Amino acid sequence: MTMANSRHAQKRESKRVRRHLRIRRKVEGTESRPRLVIHRSLKNIQGHLVDDVSGKVLLGVSSTAPELKELRGGDEGTKTAISRATGKRIAEKAKEAGIESVVFDRGGYLYHGRVAAFAEGAREGGLKF
Repeated sequence: MTMANSRHAQKRESKRVRRHLRIRRKVEGTESRPRLVIHRSLKNIQGHLVDDVSGKVLLGVSSTAPELKELRGGDEGTKTAISRATGKRIAEKAKEAGIESVVFDRGGYLYHGRVAAFAEGAREGGLKF
């Protein structure tokens, strides 16, 4: 990576963090309605349910989870499809934990592509937000 690309990546990440902090001023998760926060990397996506009152992560799911392994190797294993499946998986785990509704925190990312697919998958799984 050249020096100019490195500076551009740092600037892009710092802008995302600023957007995330701006969102976090308005969005707060509680035990009854936790915050569903997303982190997206170049290859994977992960989501966590966070109770901001007690400062605890209630549960989390990553696209590297063993139950999503068959998707990663197949032809239908696009990053968007994996993101949707990861959203469905976090909804299933939330239902098992007795959580029905969440507050969505897109983590400073645009609500587009894999982030939107994750949210749609979570809605299909039964989470309300």
